[in-house]
Amino acid sequence: MSTSKVALAFSGGLDTTVCVPLLKEEYGYDEVVGVTVDVGQPAEEFDEADETADALGVETHVVDAKAEFADLCLDAVRANADYQGYPLGTALARPVIAQAILDVAVDEGCDAVAHGCTGKGNDQLRFEAVWRTSDLEVIAPIRELGLTRDWEVEYAAEHDLPVDGGNGGDWSIDTNLWSRSVEGDALEDPNYVPPEDIYEWTDTPGEAETELVEITFEEGYPVALEGEQMDAVTLVETLNDLAGEHGVGRTDMMEDRMLGLKVRENYEHPAATALLTAHEALEGLVLTAEERQFKQQVDAQWSQKAYEGLVMAPLVDALEGFIATTQERVTGTVTLKFEGGQCRPVGRDSEFATYSESAASFDTETVDGIAQEDATGVAKYHGFQTRLANGAKEQTKQATEALPDGGSEQ
Repeated sequence: MSTSKVALAFSGGLDTTVCVPLLKEEYGYDEVVGVTVDVGQPAEEFDEADETADALGVETHVVDAKAEFADLCLDAVRANADYQGYPLGTALARPVIAQAILDVAVDEGCDAVAHGCTGKGNDQLRFEAVWRTSDLEVIAPIRELGLTRDWEVEYAAEHDLPVDGGNGGDWSIDTNLWSRSVEGDALEDPNYVPPEDIYEWTDTPGEAETELVEITFEEGYPVALEGEQMDAVTLVETLNDLAGEHGVGRTDMMEDRMLGLKVRENYEHPAATALLTAHEALEGLVLTAEERQFKQQVDAQWSQKAYEGLVMAPLVDALEGFIATTQERVTGTVTLKFEGGQCRPVGRDSEFATYSESAASFDTETVDGIAQEDATGVAKYHGFQTRLANGAKEQTKQATEALPDGGSEQ
């Protein structure tokens, strides 16, 4: 007799813990396979998931996807990726997590995949965009059964489920290598001023002394800090610590979700902020004005598809073709200054610089056969059509005012 199996995206938190018995009771599955994907969460989260799974009698798989996720984050750096002003984090992680869960589900011979997302967030869409490429059934108990958090807490208590609210249950927190998001409870009030203790990655701005950090890029990818080569995961983790000590990388915003809801979000992303800032500074040195202008459009499209969890879309492949061409020259170093919760570029150097110090200097007369007076002709033509248009407009106005009664009808 065959048994039916479902692979569940499992974190050990309230939602996924409640999903385990529901998948059996409400959906009739004989076996639930939990899958936890490591994209840089704290070690205690894996301990919690493991303990909860043991208490529930659930088989679990832990998939290490940190390196794959870090590579995607650095692709996002080349695309200067953000959404409404903050570096993408959770959005980048979800497709990586979803694919890892799908791979386990296929290997384990599962009939379905399931997640604990509600019907109000973005993650349901990001997970399912990956999962629906397969023939497996997709299940979303929280969304499909219309469950609330209060109902889940009561259900967990009635069924003696091993649920640890964590942080007193105050906030909903999602952490990965690239960012940490905090939402829920009092933070849902846009006028609520969050306490300092919601932050873990960033110290209070202004407490650390000013620090300079040099970041080395090769073809748009950050590869070293202070001249020391590092793999992607180590580089991001190290820079999270360095920038976080200065309070760099905090965002408190009203975010427009894909479903049209506007929500209050708090993020921490020190390494992401530093790398994106440095990368844009280096692009400013080496790319032409036309490349930078057009790339802003390309970057915006890449970021939007990433926010939607669609980094596998054909459009993204096409956009990355353009990005890759521009990044061939984005090689060099950028020096950032960390100070008072901010990071800003204070130095940049590249052999591919589209810059001539002698041409830009106020102290040189002629460079490459071009002298200051050569700009006179350009200055005469600059704004020529504007002057003609404004002149014609003024003549028409004067002619109208010269008519009897100012040109008004009799």
